[in-house]
Amino acid sequence: MKGFGKRKCLCCGDFFPPDYRNVLHQRYCSKPACRKESKAQSQRRWQQRPENQNYFRGPENRQRVKDWRKANPGYWRKKKSSTQVPLQEVFQAQVAQNEELNPRVTPDALQDLFPMQPAMVVGLISMMTGSALQEDIAATVGVLLRKGRDILDMNPGSETTRPYP
Repeated sequence: MKGFGKRKCLCCGDFFPPDYRNVLHQRYCSKPACRKESKAQSQRRWQQRPENQNYFRGPENRQRVKDWRKANPGYWRKKKSSTQVPLQEVFQAQVAQNEELNPRVTPDALQDLFPMQPAMVVGLISMMTGSALQEDIAATVGVLLRKGRDILDMNPGSETTRPYP
C-alpha cells in the first residue's frame, strides 16, 4: 500500500489502513460492527434519494414479490445435506479384469514415458502408489498409458481416431 496513510473509521474512530482497491471511498474499518454501520449508512443514503423513496411500495411491487415467491418456494430455507444432488452421476459398478503385466527387462525412464510431466500429475501418481521413487512412478505411468490407450481404442504409436470434443 504505497502512498496511502491511515484513515479514521467513522464508526469506532480507530485508525485503519484503507484497502488499496477502494482507497478513495472506504470510510469504515473492517470490524464487524463497523461494517454493519457502513451498510446501514449506505442504505439510508440510498433510501433518501427521491427516486428511491417509494421503490418497495405500491401494488405493482407487491405483485412482483408475490410472483417471485411463488416461482421460488422455499428460497430462504436451508437445504439439508442429504437432499442435495451429488456433483457426480451415479454409475453402475464394473468388475475390473485382472491383466498380467509383462515386466520389461529395461523399464523406460519416467521422462520417456511421460514427456510433459506436470508436477500435479506426478504428485498424484506418487500419492496413489505411496512411493516417490521414479521407478515406481514410471511403472504406474506405463500401466496408466496402456489402460488409457485401451479405453480410447488406440494402438501404441498411433494417433487416436476419435476427435476430441
